[in-house]
This record gives sequence, C-alpha cells and structure tokens, in this order.
Amino acid sequence: MGGLVDRIVHRPIYNLVSERRPSMVRLAKRYDLPRAGRELSALLRDPDDLPRVFGLIDALQGTAAERLRAGFEATEEGRALLAEEPDIVPVLTDRAALRAMPEGSLAHAYLAFVEQENISAEGLVAAAAEGEKTPRDEYRWQRGRMRDTHDLWHAVTGYQGDVLGEISLLAFLLAQHWHPGIAVAVAGAFSKGLTGDGAWLVADGFVRGKRAAWLPSQRWEALLPLPVTEVRARLKLGPPPVYEPLRSSELRARGVV
Repeated sequence: MGGLVDRIVHRPIYNLVSERRPSMVRLAKRYDLPRAGRELSALLRDPDDLPRVFGLIDALQGTAAERLRAGFEATEEGRALLAEEPDIVPVLTDRAALRAMPEGSLAHAYLAFVEQENISAEGLVAAAAEGEKTPRDEYRWQRGRMRDTHDLWHAVTGYQGDVLGEISLLAFLLAQHWHPGIAVAVAGAFSKGLTGDGAWLVADGFVRGKRAAWLPSQRWEALLPLPVTEVRARLKLGPPPVYEPLRSSELRARGVV
C-alpha cells in the first residue's frame, strides 16, 4: 500500500494512465497534482508570489485552453484576434502614449492602477516565464493575451491589486472562463479563513463575471482611448466595487500567512 500511495502522490497523474488509456495522455498531462500542491502551498505562504500563481494555473490546465479557443472562435471579433494575434504589450508599456489619451479614459485608469501598484506589463511576462512550464503550442497567443490584459481587467472592473482585489478578479475570471487552477487558487483563499465582507466581495466578483460581456475577446487596443465609464457600461460591468483593500503585509501581521 505504501508503494502505491507513494506513486500516486509523487508522480504526475499522466504517468498513471499513459499505458492504459493513450487517448487520455494529452489531457492528463495537464493535471500535475504534486506540482499543483507545491505551488498552492507556496502561494498560501506568500500571496504576492506571482510566479506561483502562474505555476498553479499551469499545473492544472485541464481543457481550459481548448474551451478558451472555442470562446474566441464563437465571435467575429474573437476570430479576428486569433487571425491577427496582436501583441498588446508594446501598447501597454508606452506610458507616454497612454498618458496622451483623454482624461477619464480606460488608458488613464490602467495607468493609475499600474503606477499605484508599481507593476508593469513586462513584469507579468517575466513572472509567467518563471512560473510556467508548458512548451510553446497552438494556444501560446491566447495564453499570452490573457496574461497581458490582466491589469486592464483590474482597471476596468475596479478591483485593486490587494489580496482581496486579486482573489475577486480571479473569481470574476472563473465565471467568464472556468479553469481548474484558478478555482483552486480561489478555494485556497477561503481555506485561509476568508469571511465576512471579503468573502462577499469575492462572491460578487463571480456574479459580476457571469453578468458581464465576455472580456477575453475584447479588442482592448480600441477601448483604451474611450471613457472608462463608457467601457464599463459597454461590457456590462456596473460601477467598480467600494471596499477596504487587504494587503499581504496586514495578513502577515495577523499571522494568517
């Protein structure tokens, strides 16, 4: 029994099915449970460890990539994006051009967010490169698009870069696009005792995600110059939430992490 348990716990799940069910190998490779456990444990100790977030998502991919592709292919705009594969990083890193856009625009809301949090689009790319192990494949562009527009999602939804804001945005994303790794990340937050107003904020994030337009296939490059209030109305997001940010430093002070 001990040998069997050891094999299950310490070997990626695809090793257990590769000989019996060859048709399942490709899918099962996307559920590396031991790695997911390590990434989640590290993330619960340090919620600011962004590469661990990408690592957890990478370890529990399931059929997320195929379903995301189907979502893009379901709309004319999504199909156009897949055909063009635009790189939004140069747009988001040109802060002078963003600052020259109209006051009250999504571009200014994005700038306010990244400057307040002292982060950048390049930082997301670097964190993903550190945390992900999936080789380049036919889904490379769509994964990059989701990564590179993450902080635009923050700006347009109104979730800040604190712990509650990140978890709430993950819940919003989960409602838009089911992903096992993101589901585990959100569940991990609740396992640390997330209750009260914080729990309601996260739950509301999921509800908002269900009600909103599908954000992955939005052409953000064209939305940046528009008033952020107009963009929120167009995407059926409603007003940004009002809440008290919860930083990881406060969690450490409480002894939660």
